[in-house]
Amino acid sequence: MNSKNIRKGTYCLLINLEADLPIKIGKKGKMNFDKGCYVYVGSAMNSLDGRIRRHLRNNKKLHWHVDYLLDNQKSSVFDVYLSDDGVKHECELANYIACAGKEVQGFGCSDCKCNSHLVYFSNIVDAESACLNAFKKMGLELKIWRFK
Repeated sequence: MNSKNIRKGTYCLLINLEADLPIKIGKKGKMNFDKGCYVYVGSAMNSLDGRIRRHLRNNKKLHWHVDYLLDNQKSSVFDVYLSDDGVKHECELANYIACAGKEVQGFGCSDCKCNSHLVYFSNIVDAESACLNAFKKMGLELKIWRFK
C-alpha cells in the first residue's frame, strides 16, 4: 500500500455495554463498569483504518485497555467517529468529551497525563451529542462509521 493512502488521525469508539459488569483490565485489575454507553478516544499515526478494524475484531491479542472492555459479549461498538487530518487530537478530544460525561479514571491514558480516555454516559444520545459537540468545538471534520 502506498503511504499516501494510509490515513492518520484520531477516533472515538462509541461502545454500548448491556449490563453492569466487573471486567479485568490488564495490569489495572478488575474494574466495575456500569451498563450504558462509553466513548473511548484513541489515535493512530500509522494506519487509522487498521487500528479501528483491529478494535472491531473479536479474536485479537489483548493489548490496550479498551481491548479488555470489548472482549465480552455484553459490549459492542455501535459507531466510530473519526478525524483523518493526520494530527493526534486524542487528549484534547478526550478532555472535551469528559466535560459532558463521567471519566473512568486512569483508563486508556498510560502514555499521557490525562485523567482518562474513556468516558461513561448513561445513554447513547448523550454520548453521541458529546462527541459531535467536541468535534465541532475543535473544528474537526467528522467522519462516521455506523454499525447500528
